[in-house]
Amino acid sequence: MSHVSVPLVSSRLLRRMLLAGICAAGAVAAQAQGAMPAWQGAGSARYVCGGIGSDESQAMRAAMKEHPLALLFARADGAYLANVEVTIKGGDANNAAALAFRANGPVCLVDVPAGRYVIDASTAGGAAKSQTVTVGGGSKTADFRF
Repeated sequence: MSHVSVPLVSSRLLRRMLLAGICAAGAVAAQAQGAMPAWQGAGSARYVCGGIGSDESQAMRAAMKEHPLALLFARADGAYLANVEVTIKGGDANNAAALAFRANGPVCLVDVPAGRYVIDASTAGGAAKSQTVTVGGGSKTADFRF
């Protein structure tokens, strides 16, 4: 029976390797966060829209699970849409009109308190759609096809 010798790694070298791995992971996370557009709104109702360009699209899609509501806008043929007027109403009695904004990209991440909301979306060409969603207990996606 032969023995295979395995070189021992010093604790100093192991710490350096771990630190390098942590730094690399932090750089990747910072790059993904840097690809995200700026958040709009304040308090319990805020949103970010984007998804134009591959880096931004990947960052937005990766973050979808971290937010209670995601909105996707596309034409019937699947091509993404931007410049969609969005109004989100509902929630509770103290929150009659949660948000109103123009989606400057095909993906919007929306942070609103748990509750039932009506989302109205309309394109520059006049097409309009409405969906009712219940937010809470996980991420919800509302897909609008025009």
